[in-house]
Amino acid sequence: MAQLTSPPQILTTTLGKAMRWSQQQSMWPATFGLACCAIEMMATGTAHNDLARFGMEVFRASPRQADLMVVAGRVSQKMAPVLRQVYDQMADPKWVISMGACASTGGMFNNYALVQGVDQIVPVDVYVPGCPPGPQSLMHGILTLQDKVVSGELAR
Repeated sequence: MAQLTSPPQILTTTLGKAMRWSQQQSMWPATFGLACCAIEMMATGTAHNDLARFGMEVFRASPRQADLMVVAGRVSQKMAPVLRQVYDQMADPKWVISMGACASTGGMFNNYALVQGVDQIVPVDVYVPGCPPGPQSLMHGILTLQDKVVSGELAR
């Protein structure tokens, strides 16, 4: 009786696609919580919302171990240089999510003491709207960022 053998299964891809897939699957967020949005960001990491499904359950305290910055809340003029310093210390490639109306546009605080949009300090990849946006909104923003990374839209 002749035995049938199947051809070997071969997986081919380009190096760029493999690197983007690995970057998508291993984003490590740095916490930069400044106001009420930070409470919602912390809630995203709890068991109820299960951010661990996406491979980023641990928020890094050191910028040298992180490649994703979530700016949650209003940024004061005094905090802007610190935010930029943390961003500069992050590993490349790095991404930024602006969470909430205050981080994105200054929100209702239109005065001299607050930065009217964090995009004046660091380049923002994804904006998460709301005041404050819930954990589901932040997770949607993270998934949007992952889709942009794997498609090559955010090649830096």
